[in-house]
Amino acid sequence: MPARKSVIPMERIDHAIYLIRGQKVMLDADLALLYGVPTKSLNLAVKRNLERFPDDFMFRLTAEEFGRLRFQNETSNQDSDSDDASLRYQSGTSNTRGGRRTPPYAFTEQGVAMLSGLLNSPRAIAVNIEIMRAFVRLRRLLAENADLSRKLAALERKNDQQFKVVFDAIRQLMAPPATPARKIGFRPAKQ
Repeated sequence: MPARKSVIPMERIDHAIYLIRGQKVMLDADLALLYGVPTKSLNLAVKRNLERFPDDFMFRLTAEEFGRLRFQNETSNQDSDSDDASLRYQSGTSNTRGGRRTPPYAFTEQGVAMLSGLLNSPRAIAVNIEIMRAFVRLRRLLAENADLSRKLAALERKNDQQFKVVFDAIRQLMAPPATPARKIGFRPAKQ
């Protein structure tokens, strides 16, 4: 089976997935960049179809969450050539004002899947397939990590008694040697 050619590098998708409110999400500006459409157009398509996006599919970040995200990505209005420019400038808005006027929308995995029904360009379809694969890969990695953690805890419990003797011996070796206490008082000279 020939290796499939990715439309965009997987690392780019992986870096666009954030953990916000305990959910793995992608922001509207990152999705628009990946799909090759203006952020404003993506958000307009979403607003026209709000019934497809319940709260567990999409939500708007609070100003505080967006501020933390911008700080985490070290965005700056001075440097618009960086990869994070998509977080600062919403396509179609003035760059002289200094950035987005509203916090972005965050789309869960189900919300990204729902977007595939709105955007039917060949690029959007190919990108959506890659995004779904990234979410599946991330879920698999988290499951493997949790399984490894459970196995390590079981191993520690099982071997705890066997290694207790070793740890006790090490503690005894680490303890300073007991020195006999000097006697206080007058001592007659030896003759």
